[in-house]
Amino acid sequence: MHFTRPRDLVVAGLVALAFVYIAFKFAYGSMPRLPTLAGATLIVLAVIEALLAFSIRARIRQRRVTSALAVVRAVALAKASSMLGALMLGAWLGVLAALLPRVGDLAAATGDVRSALVGTPSAIVLIAAGLWLEYCCRTPEGGDRKHDDHPTG
Repeated sequence: MHFTRPRDLVVAGLVALAFVYIAFKFAYGSMPRLPTLAGATLIVLAVIEALLAFSIRARIRQRRVTSALAVVRAVALAKASSMLGALMLGAWLGVLAALLPRVGDLAAATGDVRSALVGTPSAIVLIAAGLWLEYCCRTPEGGDRKHDDHPTG
């Protein structure tokens, strides 16, 4: 398994941006309003992941990791979260791109732009938390070779 590449996140964000922009540009009149705090749930996920990252980092440094499977699961969560954050960042930017020019014409657009202004930084924080969690799950440099407790002979 390799670390999350920035290219993958950028591509996911651009695909989401294009899809949401087109959807809001052509079908906005038939869509329900966006809840103002819809993007704030991403902050909750980011906080949980940041706490998990600090816990795993401390355990790895102190060599108290109880299960490698738990770390692998944390890496999978981190990769999924950074990808979700990239998709949501693209989606919120698509909403902004489609609705900012229409704020003066449509009253509903003002509320939906507020939602996007809450969601955009929330998505950025989730990307950062996912990447941080992934980073914290790495094996320290020279980890097994320097602290090998097994006798050699």
